[in-house]
Amino acid sequence: MIESPADHLLRWLPSAFLRYSAGFQLVGGVAAWLAPDGLPFLAGALAANHAIVVGASLWPKSPLLGPNRVRLPESAVARGEIALTFDDGPDPEITPKVLQVLDAYGAKASFFCIAAKAAAFPELIEEIVRRGHSIENHTYRHAPTFALNGVRASRREIAQAQAVLTELAGRRPRYFRAPAGMRNPWLQPILGQLGLELVSWTRRGFDTVCREPRKVERRLLRSLGAGDILLLHDGSSARDAVGTPVVLEVLPRLLDAIAQRDLKAVALKIA
Repeated sequence: MIESPADHLLRWLPSAFLRYSAGFQLVGGVAAWLAPDGLPFLAGALAANHAIVVGASLWPKSPLLGPNRVRLPESAVARGEIALTFDDGPDPEITPKVLQVLDAYGAKASFFCIAAKAAAFPELIEEIVRRGHSIENHTYRHAPTFALNGVRASRREIAQAQAVLTELAGRRPRYFRAPAGMRNPWLQPILGQLGLELVSWTRRGFDTVCREPRKVERRLLRSLGAGDILLLHDGSSARDAVGTPVVLEVLPRLLDAIAQRDLKAVALKIA
C-alpha cells in the first residue's frame, strides 16, 4: 500500500491528542496569568491533563500518543494469520531452541532484538534471518528508564539500534517496540523520522515473570483469533520449577493450538 503525503507527514508529527494537550497547557497557563482568581480551577484542569498524558505513556496499548498497532490488518485476518513476536533477545541458550520449535511447525515470527545483545551474538541474528524470520527494533540497551529519556537520548537509543540491526540483518527493521511497552510523548515523531512503526500486542503471556507455563499459555490462548499479535520473550524468559525456560514449555503447545484453530503464525508484515 502506497502511503499518501498527508499520512507520511502525520507520522512525523505528535499525535492530535498531544497537540491539543500542548495547546491546552499553553492557553491554560496564559489564562491563569491573566485571571489569577481562577487559578485553583485551572491548576486542577492542567494537572488532570498532565496525568492523562502520563497515564497514556504507561499504558502500552494506548493510541493517544500516536499510531500504535495492537492487531494485524483485516487482510491478515482474512488469511487466518496471527503474528508471533519475541522480545529481549537474542539469547545464546534460548533463541536457537525457539528457532528449532518454529521450524518444526513451519511457523514464522518477528524478533524484537536488543541491539547490544545482537552485536554480541551476530551469528544468532544471521540464523534468525536465514530461517525466514524478521528482525525488529527494541532499542539499543533496553534501559528500564527508556520512557524517561529526553528527545535526543530517545532518538540516539533507537537510531543506534536501527543502524546495528540493519547491518547485522541485512535489512532495515520496520517496526519498533518500547521496553515494557512504556514510552514518552515524543516517541512518535522520532519513529516517523526513522521510518519505523510502533507495534504493541493483542495479548502477552507475562512469561518474564510467571514461572507456570500453563498460566502463560492460558493468557495467550484466551479468545485467540486471526489478527492477533502475541508477545513472548526469547531473551528474558522466566524458568519453571525445574529450570526450563517457560517460553520453551509454552511455544509448542501454543503452536499446536494455533494449528488446531486453522490459523497460521507469521512474522509481522503490515501494509
